[in-house]
Parts: sequence; structure tokens; C-alpha cells
Amino acid sequence: MPWSRLSRALSIAGSRPPAPSRRRRPRLCSPSSTPPKRRERLRKRLSRHPSRARSFRRGGGRSRRHRRSRGRETSTPDPSARCSRGSARADRDAAGVTGEKYDVKRAYRELYSPSARDFAVVEVPPMRYLAIDGHGDPNAAQDYADAVTALFSVAYAVKFRSKRELGRDFVVAPLEGMWRADDPEVFITRDKSAWSWTMLISQPDWINEEHVGRAIAADTKAPRPALDRMRLERIYEGSAVQILHLGPYDAETATLERLHHEWMPAHGLTFNGDHHEIYLSDARRTPPEKLRTILRQPVRPV
Repeated sequence: MPWSRLSRALSIAGSRPPAPSRRRRPRLCSPSSTPPKRRERLRKRLSRHPSRARSFRRGGGRSRRHRRSRGRETSTPDPSARCSRGSARADRDAAGVTGEKYDVKRAYRELYSPSARDFAVVEVPPMRYLAIDGHGDPNAAQDYADAVTALFSVAYAVKFRSKRELGRDFVVAPLEGMWRADDPEVFITRDKSAWSWTMLISQPDWINEEHVGRAIAADTKAPRPALDRMRLERIYEGSAVQILHLGPYDAETATLERLHHEWMPAHGLTFNGDHHEIYLSDARRTPPEKLRTILRQPVRPV
């Protein structure tokens, strides 16, 4: 073998293989390579944070503001600014203006969260209500439908006016009704034509007659006869027995019969006011078997 070819063969045989590249393999981030469960978790996380989702769509994990401030020296918070914010918060609290939305169901949890297992005695304080009176079968009387429409129309108008003018917001309370008749047995026999009623929506204590009057005067959608009968009334029930009823309204008969003829006589109590119902469910959207209604009866010792 010629020397030139031998030397070339030896050089090739003795040479070391080239070092492997240190570049990492590119990471596959296409949606098709992402596991479905991880993709779903990422989608839910980004749906809760729209700004973060926009920043990811732009190609960065940080928001534009954070990328713009990268490399800048962070400033130390000013203690005086913190004190001023604290004093402003204290001033709002002293004036009764807070950022928390008032909800009567949370403020009076024991009145709006009764048990469905057994009756309980509660003490109901004086409370303010938007009220409209009427008579007759609520399933057939047009006055009843007009009263409910007017109550919610004015209740939302008062809520928005309170938030805008007073800086105090609240959750519109559920519909309530006080039912009366010459003979309480008609509630068990379900003779609805003999019922008289007062439909109610609870209002916060800072709402007065002026707020309600302005909301009624500005209302152009609710039936005017029902608006003319509306008033702001303060009602005090005192001691009362209540229970949560689950199911259709017409199935209340067994619970009311047990209350009137068994539970109240056994505890030495008698009637001391109108039969009171609180409708926690929207009957237009809730199946009858899932309706939640508080049945309340004011009582006094015999």
C-alpha cells in the first residue's frame, strides 16, 4: 500500500468521532403534542385570567406592563400614601360606605338558612320591606303578577340609585309573602280564592321613603296600578317558628298541618301574625320538586 494511502487510513482510523452537539432538542409546544388534560387545565386557568391569556397570545409569559418595566429599579412604597389610603378607608367606614355588598341573607343567616329537618324558633327583628297588598288566587289573579313585577322593578331601581348616589350597594333580596285569611285552615285546604296577601322585598336600613318614591316616579315599565299601591313598610314579627320546605308549593299542606296541629300545641304556642313565606328559588327556572321555600309563622305563648 502506498504510504500516502496508509497514512490517510491510519489518520482516519485513529481520529476520534466528532463531539455531539450541545444544542437541546427543540421543545414541542404545538397543541397536538400537549396532553388533553393539561390542555384543559391551561384553558381553564387562562379563562380565569384574561390579561394573562392575552399576554400568552402575544408570545410572552409576562404582561406588557411587566415587560416594559423589566430592568427598572423598583421604587420603595411611600408609607404616607399607605396611611392616606387607610384614613380614607376609615372615613368611608365611619360614613357607612363600604366596598362590601350588603346581602340580607348573609346579615341574617339564621333567618334565611333554616333546617329542613325540624321546626326552629327564631327572633325576627324589625325589618324594612317594599310591600304591595292584594287578594285572591296567586295563580289566577293578574294583580298578583303585576305586584311581583312592580316590586322587582322598583327594587332594582333603588339598588342602582343607592350604588350611584350613596356609594352603597346591596343584593336584591328574594321575594317574600305574608298570607292571611279569616280561617287559617284555608292554607291547609288550599282554598286560594280566600287568601289575602302582601308581597314583600326586604330593603337595607339606609333606604328611606324618598329613595323609594323617586324610584316609583321614574318607573315607566311596571304596571302603574301596582306602583301606586306600593309602600315602604317596617314590619316586626318577633318570635316565630320556621322550617325549610323542599318541593312544590302545593305540597306545603303536610308541613303546615304538622305545625298547626302538632308542634305548636305541644310547645304551648298559638298564632301571633300572618303566615310568612320566603321564596329562595326562582319558580320560572327551578323544577317544582327542587323549589326551596321558608315557611314561617309568628307565635306567642297560649
